[in-house]
Amino acid sequence: MRLSFNEIRTRAAQFAADYADATYEKGETQPFYEAFFNIFGVQRRSVARYEEHVKKLNNRSGFIDLYWPKVLLVEQKSAGRDLARAGNQAGEYFDALPEADRPRFQLLCDFQTFQLLDRDTREEVRFPLADLPQHVEKFGFIMGMEKRSFKDQDPVNIQAAELVGHLHDALQDGGYTGHQLEVFLTRLVFCLFADDTGIFEPRDIFLDYLEARTRADGSDMGPMLTQLFEVLDTPEHQRQAQLDEDLAAFPYVNGSLFSDPIRTPAFNSHMRDRLIAACRFNWSGISPAIFGSLFQSVMNAQERRKAGAHYTTEKNIMKVIGPLFLDDLRAEFDRIRALRTERKKRLMAFHDKLAGLTFFDPACGCGNFLIITYRELRLLEIDVLKELNPTSQLALNAQILSRIDVDQFYGIEVSEFPARIAETAMWMMDHIMNGQLGLTFGQVFLRIPLRKSPTIHHGDALDVDWAAVLPPEQCSYIIGNPPFIGQSYQSKEQREQMRRLTNPNGKTASPLDYVGAWFLKAGAYVQGTDTPFAFVSTNSITQGENVGLLWPALFDQYQLDIAFAHQTFAWGSEARGKAAVHVIALGLEPRAHARKTKRLFTYADIKGNPDESECGAISPYLFAADGLANPHLIVRDSPKPLSPRPRMMNGPKSTDGGNLIFRGEERDEFLALEPQAEPYLRPYIGAAEFLRGKDRWILYLADIAPADLKAMPHIVERVQRVREFRAASQKPATQKLSEYPTLLEGKTIPEQAFLAVPQVSSERRLYAPLGWMEPPVIPSDKLRYLENITKPEFSLLTSAMHMAWMRTVTGRLESRYMYSVGVVYNTFPMPSVPNLDKLEPYAQAILDARAQFPEATLAELYDPDLMPANLRKAHQANDKAVDKLYQKNGFTTERERVVHLFNLYEKMTEGMLASKKKPKRRTKVAT
Repeated sequence: MRLSFNEIRTRAAQFAADYADATYEKGETQPFYEAFFNIFGVQRRSVARYEEHVKKLNNRSGFIDLYWPKVLLVEQKSAGRDLARAGNQAGEYFDALPEADRPRFQLLCDFQTFQLLDRDTREEVRFPLADLPQHVEKFGFIMGMEKRSFKDQDPVNIQAAELVGHLHDALQDGGYTGHQLEVFLTRLVFCLFADDTGIFEPRDIFLDYLEARTRADGSDMGPMLTQLFEVLDTPEHQRQAQLDEDLAAFPYVNGSLFSDPIRTPAFNSHMRDRLIAACRFNWSGISPAIFGSLFQSVMNAQERRKAGAHYTTEKNIMKVIGPLFLDDLRAEFDRIRALRTERKKRLMAFHDKLAGLTFFDPACGCGNFLIITYRELRLLEIDVLKELNPTSQLALNAQILSRIDVDQFYGIEVSEFPARIAETAMWMMDHIMNGQLGLTFGQVFLRIPLRKSPTIHHGDALDVDWAAVLPPEQCSYIIGNPPFIGQSYQSKEQREQMRRLTNPNGKTASPLDYVGAWFLKAGAYVQGTDTPFAFVSTNSITQGENVGLLWPALFDQYQLDIAFAHQTFAWGSEARGKAAVHVIALGLEPRAHARKTKRLFTYADIKGNPDESECGAISPYLFAADGLANPHLIVRDSPKPLSPRPRMMNGPKSTDGGNLIFRGEERDEFLALEPQAEPYLRPYIGAAEFLRGKDRWILYLADIAPADLKAMPHIVERVQRVREFRAASQKPATQKLSEYPTLLEGKTIPEQAFLAVPQVSSERRLYAPLGWMEPPVIPSDKLRYLENITKPEFSLLTSAMHMAWMRTVTGRLESRYMYSVGVVYNTFPMPSVPNLDKLEPYAQAILDARAQFPEATLAELYDPDLMPANLRKAHQANDKAVDKLYQKNGFTTERERVVHLFNLYEKMTEGMLASKKKPKRRTKVAT
């Protein structure tokens, strides 16, 4: 089983300590590398060999210290020897090897220094042995994990978006707003692009027109632009004979971009200067994906949240279209061009295939997915044409030479403005690719006036019949970035849409994230086809209760499998006001046509590049499901523990509008006003206070006598404000609670010592910190608690076994763990031993280790960089003891633990969950 990088880093630290004194090449090389490969759970003899004989190009013989064909070449030296000379020697060996066996990676090492070179990317890293744990991800290839890099957009796109954003702000400040402003800006950006890319000839004709023909005060800028837009919308043969020569020089564009009449904006000198500055910028290197950035830049944060709009960078788009189809198309092309027979025939058939593909984005926004996909398809087509015509000289026009066009692309967009942007940006990308095709074959290709168009349907994708936009049997691939909107942020209309999709016969919608609706619609749409689909999504649909809400329909009703998955990574956007989101990328395909090998992309750093590995199946929790009896197993929320153990409770919520809670000096100041309140102020501890040792108090008035309350007017005043705050709520339950302003929102508080479990904990921690507290402390709703808990049960809950279960099935806040009672604690499979008494010494050892640092907070004690050695060792000993209760020989990786627990859960719930299932009723989801 593959080790996690946390486990690998631990092994690397031990390796560095063990070989801190290694120096001698001849005597220590082989033990050194046996242990080095063991860091990654790989046996050296299964992949690499020592002293590989090679005949160098100068006919002299040499011996490679360690050689792994196609993967790794190691040149080892004694400590202190010159690694530059070792690099020259490694280079000679590399050149002498057969080309097919030349390794991608080269390692130079003198025991105390590592120097690793990736010959593909030319990335080189050098570090001392002691720093191996910090650099161990660089050796992921030893486990078959290949580092993939994806290109971000050129920063020039950001600069261009900002220039237009400044103009937008100036126009808006002048009172030119809404739809008029949006259409006007779209037209301007097209003209700016056309002026630098050959659509308008000669170059800078637009800039010259504005500079030479408009007044410096800007007073006639608006009318001059309005007249130009009319000319761009008029075929040359239909234009007036008396038309100004400067205007007549502009081409007919078509495509409806300039057809709708809009109000003429009023400019001043400052606004004219803004537009001239944008004109002087060189737009020839701009990606049309800037339109998405532009659109998001002019939206305010409230509108963006309401619409769920998140602009997708090129880097993240490639994470979807690469594994969905582009990598396969590129691989197929490489196989064809390597053929010796029927090569041209196969290339022509492949070109036919590309020309017949169709792409559908049912939440296309400004068209970023369609734009980048079109670009990549055209680049591939150019490579095909180069293979078919190696002389690079073709006397053919563009319509014959290039067979891929924008009419292969379809989209649905709820807002009119971005739908129009998507169309325009596709034409811009078409022009760019025609230019690249022309450069390749020494010709000039233009498609002006525009004759073909993408199909971008203006409508709500959850209400539109997708088949009416593109019949499913004609669709090759579905791609996109649907909106992410959690249940609490969904509008009334959106909740009704979700109800129709997830609970058509009920009164309320499923609490599923809004993005889940696109997965359900896509699953229904592809029925009876072999069409796969892939979306960027919030990671919530693979966590906690959302898994049970979405995946049974995808797996069972629609018979889909996960083809590839990117685990959680940090979203990036070039737009102003960019979204801070943690997302996943998922590709699904009909099971009847599913590929045997799945691709899983994991992130040691969620802001970095992923490591890719292959597996036979991917769980909906996004781990390699090889070894699971049921790779589609779903852990369902349970209202109570599935095996005998204490009930876990949530602390009460204040729901007070800030009137009952006091921090720091606030408590002292209030007691100075109301000294009789002191008995009613109790510590009120949430996750943050629990982990960081902070104080907070709450007025606990559940049992206060009316006379005592009346004697404290400052408390009475606060109680009145609590009543008003609750009564003003939109939630009926909170309104009802306003009748009881002295009570907290929650039925119980602990009456004896209790084990506290923070609701949210950092994903960096190996163990979610748990600890005992006792009354008068009241845990808040951000703290789970257990009464009557024993030390052996604490040992189990703080073990690597329980942490592995929690990390896999719980929900997350961004990337932090959100401990779920119903999904994590109540479902956790217990070991089959009759009692846990033998775990008590291990629990006590953990508590004793903590007690040695009374001033340290739990956040400090469990910071992976600060964790004391004795506490770490106590936890490791506890982990081994708990592991043996589940399996005699224990476990070596977290994934082994997860697979074992999932198989236990399936046995534990066999028949139990089935008995609760309602009769199956096939629900038709509108496409």
